[in-house]
Amino acid sequence: MYKVLLCWRYLRTRYLAMVCIVSVMLGVATLIVVNSVMSGFSTKLRERLHGLLSDVIIESYDYNGFHDPEGKMALIRSDPFLAERIEAMTPTLEIFAMLQYTYNHAPFARPIRLIGIEPEGRARVGGFAEHIVHQRGRPTFKLDEDGQRRYDDIRRWHVANEPAPVPQPLAPGERPPPDPPPSRELVPECVILGHAIAHYRDRSKGPDDPEREKCTLHPGDDVIITTIGGQRLQPVYARFIVCDYFRSEMSEYDSNYVFVPLAYLQKLRTMEGRVTSIQVKLKDQRDTKVVKERLRALFGPARMEVLSWEDKQGPLLAAISIEKGILNVLLFMIIAVAGFGILAIFSMIVFEKTRDIGIMKALGASNAGVLKIFLGYGLLLGLIGAMLGSGLGVGITVYINEIEHFLTKMTGQEIFPRDVYYFKEIPTDIQPLSVLLVNVGAVGIAVVFSILPALRAALLHPVRALRYE
Repeated sequence: MYKVLLCWRYLRTRYLAMVCIVSVMLGVATLIVVNSVMSGFSTKLRERLHGLLSDVIIESYDYNGFHDPEGKMALIRSDPFLAERIEAMTPTLEIFAMLQYTYNHAPFARPIRLIGIEPEGRARVGGFAEHIVHQRGRPTFKLDEDGQRRYDDIRRWHVANEPAPVPQPLAPGERPPPDPPPSRELVPECVILGHAIAHYRDRSKGPDDPEREKCTLHPGDDVIITTIGGQRLQPVYARFIVCDYFRSEMSEYDSNYVFVPLAYLQKLRTMEGRVTSIQVKLKDQRDTKVVKERLRALFGPARMEVLSWEDKQGPLLAAISIEKGILNVLLFMIIAVAGFGILAIFSMIVFEKTRDIGIMKALGASNAGVLKIFLGYGLLLGLIGAMLGSGLGVGITVYINEIEHFLTKMTGQEIFPRDVYYFKEIPTDIQPLSVLLVNVGAVGIAVVFSILPALRAALLHPVRALRYE
């Protein structure tokens, strides 16, 4: 009992011990916040990447693609092993392209990734319909009422401002030419743009200003897309009408992806009956490995490769995991600094309490009892610091977006710019096991660094401690 009383008395009277508690607290809080944010980024990124990519992708080695996708999907469905594991499939055609449009009477151009899809099939595979802005859940390449009205207004304006043809004078005896036959108006195909292509952020506005996001391309506006087609890779282009936006909240995709009807893109590129990939959705993701192996055996040495979504995004996911591990090692040094503080303070306490230690030993305290006093003191410092740090770290993590907004208002500088990072807010994922391991590590460091002073106090001879008293 006297050991607990002495530990508590030292804790209340030695204000220098508060420095150790604060060091442990800050170290634990920092590790919890960093781990939670990194885990949040990793979890959200995996969810978004998996949502945008199907479970398994059968893709060609180049942009010339492979022929007869319907026959290949029929072959897959005819395999009993694959049929009972595959939920949906859809072909896609992907190619680099250039997008051109006019905004405020100024021409703009930017590179894009042009993807030809069948909207119904792509929706069944997943990762598409839920990210469409206006036609969420039921994507189509059709204008809604507002888009159709805007397109009609623009068309009428062009017709009204088109210069009338100048009649040519007729030669003597020449008859006027007959009226040309009525021409059928060519209606352009529709296109779904990545949200960041058609919008930009006005940096002159405040971070919470609702008008900060400006739209450069509305539904009903027209764009020109230039790409390559044919075996000789000759340039081809076509005019499209914007009908909707694709918003996945991942800047890499929202600023590059443009979706058009698959059949029209095949015709534009003179690739009828050819695609660059087949997206496959599985009923159970645990079957990914066996399905990949079966598909590879089914198609043999064809000019195709079978990959999972993790195979395609492996380097990015691995980079995040490595960064998280390195940050944990570096930030754990903060708690190690607190451990050296405990070592220094305990050594000072042992020196100052030499007389008290001698008196306790003279009264019958054992070496083990003295050792337990200082080890218990270190354990108490670690426990209090870890508990306070856990509360602080969890609190910061829960309200990290509110804290970010407050700091942004106070400094006028965005701490988390949305146009740089993938997400509209800082993602977090508090993992109880990670919090527990951080606490155990902090308490362990506090106890380990108190061992040397505790041994010195335990091995102190009472006669030598009281020699000069």
